[in-house]
Amino acid sequence: MTPRAHTRCAWCGDDPLYVAYHDHEWGVPVRDDRHMFELLVLEGAQAGLAWITILRKREAYRRAFRGFDPARVARFGERDVARLLADAGIVRNRLKIASAVRNAGTFLDVQARHGTFCDYLWGFVDGRPVVNRWRSLAEVPARTELSDRISKDLKQRGFNFVGSTIVYAHLQSAGLVNDHLVGCFRHRELARRG
Repeated sequence: MTPRAHTRCAWCGDDPLYVAYHDHEWGVPVRDDRHMFELLVLEGAQAGLAWITILRKREAYRRAFRGFDPARVARFGERDVARLLADAGIVRNRLKIASAVRNAGTFLDVQARHGTFCDYLWGFVDGRPVVNRWRSLAEVPARTELSDRISKDLKQRGFNFVGSTIVYAHLQSAGLVNDHLVGCFRHRELARRG
């Protein structure tokens, strides 16, 4: 069976970039801190925009944010911020850019306290993805008690652009929550991985 024959979550439509993201990334458990930091920055950049907009800018973000190395981003100064504000390949929003830089430093603080950021974040779900069993997109929440709790903790640690809705989207993309619909071929695949 080719991937085209698979039943997918309807949100990805038929855009090849979106389909590839859905089929190979969304909901796959992330255990690598650099990838986790990338998703955190991109989710913050997405606030108020469509996710496909950010996916289309992802490579430009990777270049602009030095491969999402949190130690390098944490050292960004005003010249770097000015460079980013002039970069047409990314979302040129001063608050979002400043937030990414600030979050990089806070990300490093969490690593220092917990060993890895992933250990910290996965600790909220006892190291195993939450597997939901939604049948329709209308059932999938924008936020949950879990995302409320994580959002509150992140804010207390000094993170920005980590409201509960952004955090829930992050949990979905990083695979801490499996929100593929039960009729989607990825739900079964990812639920087996646990």
